[in-house]
Amino acid sequence: YGRFWRRYPIPEGEDVLEGEWWPTNQEKWMDKAERQYNLQDEEIREGISRWINEEDGRKTFDQIQYAIDTLNGDHPYRGPESRRIIINAWHPANAAVSKLPPCHFTWVMNVQNGKLNTHLTQRSGDTALGIPFNIAAYALITKIIAKQTDFEPGTFSHTIVDSHIYCGKGERGEWYQENIEKFREKMREASDREEYLDIKEWIEKEAPDEKEGEENFDHIPNLLKQLSREPRERPEMHLPEKSIDELEYKDFQLEAYDPYGGLEFSVAE
Repeated sequence: YGRFWRRYPIPEGEDVLEGEWWPTNQEKWMDKAERQYNLQDEEIREGISRWINEEDGRKTFDQIQYAIDTLNGDHPYRGPESRRIIINAWHPANAAVSKLPPCHFTWVMNVQNGKLNTHLTQRSGDTALGIPFNIAAYALITKIIAKQTDFEPGTFSHTIVDSHIYCGKGERGEWYQENIEKFREKMREASDREEYLDIKEWIEKEAPDEKEGEENFDHIPNLLKQLSREPRERPEMHLPEKSIDELEYKDFQLEAYDPYGGLEFSVAE
């Protein structure tokens, strides 16, 4: 926080207002939260205790339960109008050493006009393989939490900082680098879905073949095929009357799903 968003200098002793606190090196966020909750009456402590868990000697905070309780009005200080219903998977210390820290790492839930909206922020996204699953997963979790909290599912919004398409290895990838402007021009000039298949045919004719064992690392041809398809009616997802902790894979019923044939994309290494 800068000076505009907190009292400066940080007050101490008798100058500290009730409920005011800023982290220091001596007192971490989790310690402060636990200490403050323990000061509350027994009923509040019982409710809040669902957020702090200890497994294998490690202390964790249940962000999902915290969000559901806040939306249900079971938070002692905040309700569904809160602008602080945020779930975050980004751990700076882990990100510093992890080979692959979370791509989709934080999402905010917000209630407007009785509808639960979700905004997902994603640092990096594989357009062919990752992003479609991210959209489906967070739309589904929005629907699940909306059902748990008696809100209607609202709008899913998605910010992707770096969205990318893989275009093959070796000579295949180099060909795109040499012909990127021509490819972009063809994409700009496409006026109907069938023309995407013409671009796909041009690539398959002009670009070097993918080597054995490297098939489908070039995602562009099958993405062009996907673009050529007319979208069909959306299916419906039905959920049972269960708490989020009791849900199982078999509980999710997808109805009126009418997909096209599958398209193959290899996972980039």
